[in-house]
Amino acid sequence: MPRILAFDYGGKRTGLAVTDPMKIIATALQTVDTDKLLDFVIAYCKKEEVEAFVLGQPFRLDGRPSDIEAEILKFIEKLKVEFPQMPIHRVDETFTSKIGMQTLIASGVKKKDRKDKRLLDSVSATLILQDFLQQS
Repeated sequence: MPRILAFDYGGKRTGLAVTDPMKIIATALQTVDTDKLLDFVIAYCKKEEVEAFVLGQPFRLDGRPSDIEAEILKFIEKLKVEFPQMPIHRVDETFTSKIGMQTLIASGVKKKDRKDKRLLDSVSATLILQDFLQQS
């Protein structure tokens, strides 16, 4: 059964999360350097069946799109070229990093380990994917 792959897109790193085959549970996959992201996605989709992509849509507190949105839109265009039939969904990612950090603290992750931004990126992608699953 196919999975859903979610992205917390960033300028340097992008957190990734994926559903289980039944599309019930969202799990952190890993964090990838953004300049290697498309190659990673292509390789991942060759070994795992993916039915949709979900990308976070960042907004400022005043409701305007965040500065990174332009880069996300460029990435989406690249995804459309590589995966023309793949549905691409957007989910508001406002506060996912703050919620992700609170989740890490609550789950007992040591302060030293929380400084690794890669961990927070993959947790944020998981939150984006969970939001998508709850909306579906």
